[in-house]
Amino acid sequence: MNKVLKISLIAFIACLATAGLGAWYAASFINPTQLTKLLSSSVKDATGRELKITGPVSLNLFPSISVKAEQVSLTNASWASNPNMLALKQIELDIRLFPLLKGSVEISRIGITGLEANLQTNKSGEGNWNLTPPVLTNNGSVTQTPSDTASNDSADSTFVSIKTLDIVDAIIRHQDGNQAAKVIHLPKLSLGSREGRSSILLDVEYEKYKLNLKGTTGSLRNAYFAWNQSPVNMNLDLDLTLNGKTLAIKGDIDKKPQVLPTFNIQLNSKSFDLAPLAGSAAIASKAGSTSPAAPHKPQGNYFFSDEKLPFDLLPLADGVISVNIAELGIPGQAPFANFKTTLQFKKNNIDANDLSFNIGKGSAQAQISVAGFDGPAPKVAIKGLAKNFSLEQIVASADSSAKVSGGATHIAWNLQGSGASLHQLVSRANGAIQISVGQGKLDSKFINKGGDFVVSVFDAINPMRKKTNQTILECAVAYLPINNGMINIRDSVGAETDRLDITLSGSVNLANEALNISINPREKSGLTTGLDLGGLVKIEGTLQNPKAGVNKEGVVNSAVSIGLGFLTGGISIAAENAKSLATKSQPCKTALHSWSDIYSASK
Repeated sequence: MNKVLKISLIAFIACLATAGLGAWYAASFINPTQLTKLLSSSVKDATGRELKITGPVSLNLFPSISVKAEQVSLTNASWASNPNMLALKQIELDIRLFPLLKGSVEISRIGITGLEANLQTNKSGEGNWNLTPPVLTNNGSVTQTPSDTASNDSADSTFVSIKTLDIVDAIIRHQDGNQAAKVIHLPKLSLGSREGRSSILLDVEYEKYKLNLKGTTGSLRNAYFAWNQSPVNMNLDLDLTLNGKTLAIKGDIDKKPQVLPTFNIQLNSKSFDLAPLAGSAAIASKAGSTSPAAPHKPQGNYFFSDEKLPFDLLPLADGVISVNIAELGIPGQAPFANFKTTLQFKKNNIDANDLSFNIGKGSAQAQISVAGFDGPAPKVAIKGLAKNFSLEQIVASADSSAKVSGGATHIAWNLQGSGASLHQLVSRANGAIQISVGQGKLDSKFINKGGDFVVSVFDAINPMRKKTNQTILECAVAYLPINNGMINIRDSVGAETDRLDITLSGSVNLANEALNISINPREKSGLTTGLDLGGLVKIEGTLQNPKAGVNKEGVVNSAVSIGLGFLTGGISIAAENAKSLATKSQPCKTALHSWSDIYSASK
């Protein structure tokens, strides 16, 4: 062996042995009980919370100094309902040696098993996890205010030095105010730091959904402590998988002190399901309902929920998010194909001016704008057009058991509203919606899924509907103008079946959701008995609880016809039949408005 190499190898082994003996010597003076007290005081100084260890504490020397403790808990905020914010079966801390010799604790790794986290927000929106972090100077060192003590220096370095976090078998309970807690299971969470980058591996289970997030980012630790104190630049290279469908997340985030962050992010996927992201709160409130065939039953006082929309989750920032998803799953609907849009963020405004997708064999385009989303009443504007698809294509994709054929469909909408909830938005809405459906056959099962309001209308039009499983539709048009949350219907909703011409008139007040709709069906043959049972019915109540009432005007008109019929020996009834044949109605043609008046991409 080369003499120089041999000497170098011996020197290296000697240094390694000396370091090992030094570590053993230093560790021999470490009392686990004293170290536990030191850890507790460090946590107390850094967070203001009590760290309690009631189980055994053990010390390992190799491959690094580590402390293992069992039955550990961190006390909660004074206002929280649970005494502990965190409780865990076992925790293992890797501790740096040289700071320990000076009487301070610097943790390089935390390993946790059996974590139970009780997260809660109070009425003012404050979270019990709100622990004030240390502040970094421009060169990355910790700064202190004049009132800070020496113990704070030690407490800060305890957490600044953490590079690795491993959590196994965790349960997180999140309670928003007095609402029921949502339970999330984390089989695994691993955060690592190396060469200025962070690695992420996360598994989450919630209800029937499974989430996996893996990839790398810029240093999360540096970003957390330097945010708004010194410049932060992070790039993202992540894969988010929900129930086996993956979304690639790539891009960059820049944050300079006292300036809004900027970002440019791309979201790409071959197939992704929106339900776990968009509907998790609604799913959690179903209280165990699992029947897929049940019609939508909104919770609360209104059909359009009065729960606050998550506008507070939208970032105040300047940036762009580009979305390109080949197949986007929508809860309870056929998937959208070739879904593309670019979200433009500018302070507290978001615009999507190029949203497009395919549905069935048709296509849709839309524009969405959200302004002032950080205020008490964000302004939302949506307009769009969907055409060249059919009910048959949509229903066949969403529910193969519901038999529908034909039904060429065209939809346009142009709406503006303001408010913090869906109910507030519709109650202040202005604009119009128009839907046109062509000839087709509708399965009763499909109609029943329309909800209580749709079922009530069909039952009022045709009381014998329950005895047949199919409705033959020739056309249907609904033009719904909205003015300050009020929908006034006058010859703007009509339908034609193989037997009936149908028109609706009346109003819907979206503020209190009150219904006042008269139904006017008419036999196509024109041959009647003079008594129109459908004309005697109107829909009252609310969108949430519609009820069939009595159309007093229809009762009077029918009574007059019947009375004249008796007096004239049936001559007046025959005259009405002749008039009906001579003045054939066209409800669909009458209701239909110009599509360009509702939506124009250039407007």
